[in-house]
Amino acid sequence: MSEQELFTNLLKEGGVPTTEEEVRTIFEGDVDEEKVAFTNKRDISPWWRMVTELITTPVIWLIRALIKSVMPQMFVKTASGEFLALHADGVNLEPKQKGKARGFVQFTRADSSGSLDVVQNTAIQSPVINGRVYTLRTTAKVTFTDGLETVLAPVEAEEAGSAYNLAAGYYSVLPVLLPGVIAVTNLSNWLTHPGTDDEDPEELRKRIRTQYQAVNQWHTDAVYRSLIAGFDGVNDENVFFNSDAPRGPGTADAYVMFEIGNPDATFIQSIQRKISDEGNHGHGDDLKVFPMPESQHDITVTVYAIDGLSGDTKDHIKADVEHFIRAAFRENQDYKPTLVKPWSRFSFSFLGGELHNQFELLRGVDFNLDYIVSQMNLPRINSLTVTVA
Repeated sequence: MSEQELFTNLLKEGGVPTTEEEVRTIFEGDVDEEKVAFTNKRDISPWWRMVTELITTPVIWLIRALIKSVMPQMFVKTASGEFLALHADGVNLEPKQKGKARGFVQFTRADSSGSLDVVQNTAIQSPVINGRVYTLRTTAKVTFTDGLETVLAPVEAEEAGSAYNLAAGYYSVLPVLLPGVIAVTNLSNWLTHPGTDDEDPEELRKRIRTQYQAVNQWHTDAVYRSLIAGFDGVNDENVFFNSDAPRGPGTADAYVMFEIGNPDATFIQSIQRKISDEGNHGHGDDLKVFPMPESQHDITVTVYAIDGLSGDTKDHIKADVEHFIRAAFRENQDYKPTLVKPWSRFSFSFLGGELHNQFELLRGVDFNLDYIVSQMNLPRINSLTVTVA
């Protein structure tokens, strides 16, 4: 049943007319009840038809507006925009706003002697991913002191958005070469604050529902889930619990997962402080917060392309297929494949079908793996080898 049908039925159950015929019948009944005398009340009378339309049509407009616009905003499930934000405010929540990714990248130089500066506002880019390049910029000057081969520099995304939360190794391009610097990269757990989009209405609905469950005197999973999902970059459904007393009675563990990228230890620590140091835990409770454990996998894939392609086209296919597979393993979000997740079976045959749907030049896809079965862990790519045959 559609939402419109649902609200229509609710009005019918309340005795409200919902069709033109029903409104006209009620109007004519009121006319008869009041004993209004018309000498030209026949159906063929233009005047009477005009009077009926002038009365019934605005009523139908109001009823349709009630069904399509007013009633949907009265419920969390169907509300949108500012009305959904009002529902959130009613349970002491605010929609998350978009923000820029922040973290650190590592610069490497060839000669460790002497000092070398990396100036503020230096750009670091990703390779082209589905036609788009992502750029970070350093937010402060950093210096290689004598004897140092590597240095970490604070960076911020050029624009707001979760798409900048790329996995380790993606930010590796210097659009303007720096004398003496031979490499730049973002390491694992490079994010100190994830980039975020304006909160998706469905995610906000989930947080509102969780908040209703959390309104009680006991520190249940819903209470902790609500606290943790309030942090930027953390979705309600990406918080998992081990409530089997992992460290003895009264203990539990919470595991946090990002949609893409990995949280830095300081980010996890900020969540832990919110719970442990700010009094947001029950008496005798001991909840520890961890990043989602990971399992590493070596993936080899051979893709068969149509005949007659140039070498450059094959190189583009190879890069695109690699980025698509990495998107499935939550390393970028420029493609929309089925994602790996905890407590699931990830099918490579299904991933192969998605590759065929995405890239029309493919004629076959072979993986060295059939499935990855995960438990309380997130499958990650240890190595990925793509060959175009």
